[in-house]
Amino acid sequence: MASTSSDAKYFGFLPQEAVPGALLVAAAIAAMIVVNSPLAGLYHAILNTSVTVGPTDGGIEMKFSYWIKNGLMAIFFFFVGLELKRELLEGQLSNPAAAILPIVSAAGGMAIPALIFLFFAAPAGFGHGWAIPAATDIAFALGVLSLLGNRVPPALKAFLLAVAVVDDLGAIVIVAFFYTETLHIHYLIQAAVVLGVLIALNRFKVRSIGLYVLIGVVLWVFMHQSGVSGTIAGVLVAACVPMRDRHDKSPLHEAEHDFRPWVLFGIMPVFAFANAGVDLAGAEKYLTHPVTLGAALGLVLGKPIGIALSGFAAAKLMRAKLPGTFPQMVGVACVAGIGFTMSLFIGALAFKDPSLATPTRLGVYAGSVISAILGLVILSRFLPSSDQVANVAGEEDETAPFIKPEPVFEARDRAD
Repeated sequence: MASTSSDAKYFGFLPQEAVPGALLVAAAIAAMIVVNSPLAGLYHAILNTSVTVGPTDGGIEMKFSYWIKNGLMAIFFFFVGLELKRELLEGQLSNPAAAILPIVSAAGGMAIPALIFLFFAAPAGFGHGWAIPAATDIAFALGVLSLLGNRVPPALKAFLLAVAVVDDLGAIVIVAFFYTETLHIHYLIQAAVVLGVLIALNRFKVRSIGLYVLIGVVLWVFMHQSGVSGTIAGVLVAACVPMRDRHDKSPLHEAEHDFRPWVLFGIMPVFAFANAGVDLAGAEKYLTHPVTLGAALGLVLGKPIGIALSGFAAAKLMRAKLPGTFPQMVGVACVAGIGFTMSLFIGALAFKDPSLATPTRLGVYAGSVISAILGLVILSRFLPSSDQVANVAGEEDETAPFIKPEPVFEARDRAD
């Protein structure tokens, strides 16, 4: 399953793989400008507007910001679920032996940041947000790594992708089990029935993505009403999309292809714009807030310590080869400290108190930006120069299916 590559540059310097991350930064900056301008009142008024979807007496009513967090992000998690399933069946995680290294590294990269957060925040009563620095933003991290061009070996990029995918799986489990407040069993039973229908469609290898999405909407409603985050419905629907249908074509690849632009260039920037705004008036008082310190230091210190040391120890125990030198591993682990979208999402679930929004966002911003800079500095120092890199014809780049806009899949070729 080779992927096409492109040397296209935007604005003369920006690799196309970095565009989604750059768009997220632009959305965050736009939110910051709006929140600190005369438009702030309109911004908050729109996000706090109640929106009802469904019948007048039986519809779901939520603030517009909650629809973004629970509705649009369900589509994001559907896409992440497709990525995860492909990685498990065809990618870096499909080989159990090869998957151990990124799985162990990702586990360390979630545990150590969580412990650092708890060290700072738990004594002050904010320990519920322990998972905020445990997340990695795949698009942003791979976009930053792409700024180094062909200097980054495909094995190192594939390692980062695999770690980030496992990270996302961990985030999904965390959201499902740790950020669900109240359960309504009768709605869960109804959700289970709907999930059974989706599993039956999978068993019969039904290829209609529209049908999966339509039934997925029903599943989302029951999941949301049960008290479980509706975003989990997106993952469950993705798990039911067949890798191959009865004609040996791939509905999963096609869904990935079709949803990619909507997620990377629509949903993620909208979420960032709705959740990244920080009122800078008086924000300095939050710089030493336990949540700010826990989130920032968890990303900046916890990620590289957890990922690099866990990966190094696992490689030694298994006598396996690292995807790069230890300094390169540290650099990539720093890049994995870019939490951004995922960290903001978990922060919004963890803390309902509006007064904690500013320290959460400041911590995530600071941690993500410093992690990106540290990663680039370390990798620039320890990666070979562009002149030293030999172009290997036909070498597969495992990150391409996520960050390239037009991946080529054999299944799609056969479908045309």
